[in-house]
Amino acid sequence: MFELKYQTPFAWTQAVLADFDAFLQDHAAAEKKAAGMAMAMLSHYPDRKSLVRAMADLAIEEMIHFKQVVKLLQARDVHLAKDEKDPYIKAIRDLFRRGSDAFFMDRLIVAGVIEARGHERFSLVAQALPEGKEKDFYVAIAKSEEKHKNLFIELAYEYFAKDDVDLRLEQILIAEAEICSQLPFRAALH
Repeated sequence: MFELKYQTPFAWTQAVLADFDAFLQDHAAAEKKAAGMAMAMLSHYPDRKSLVRAMADLAIEEMIHFKQVVKLLQARDVHLAKDEKDPYIKAIRDLFRRGSDAFFMDRLIVAGVIEARGHERFSLVAQALPEGKEKDFYVAIAKSEEKHKNLFIELAYEYFAKDDVDLRLEQILIAEAEICSQLPFRAALH
């Protein structure tokens, strides 16, 4: 549906593999926050039937992913980490415009772009891992993120004019590429 403007270099994957336990902790936090975001969306827009249905399903799916990551952590005898502020998420949320319709459109588009970044990075992790259950898990998670990326943009098209969505999506993709290029590589999804 759309392509990211910044391609994550292999150096990011090397940082993840160098401290995979920390990456798993960050991944668990990201899944938990994604489920919370889906619940917040359906709570803020209860009159949007398609969105409510989609976000209810998404919240459940993200919590299943959270549970799966917790199992991976426990198999490695690693505990959940405290939630930390994600500098990528903070920076990309700063792109939200004011005004109820503009804000709603931006929330949908930004969520799609975040899911696209997750798809790209989980795919990189899957490619780098040796054969086994962790690799299989990240192949499946990457596919899931790709579906989510498209879901949010399809919802934006449902509620707003396609040309308006496409224009704003292009602006956000350019800004997101700049954000990614500025952040240091660490054992975290973003």
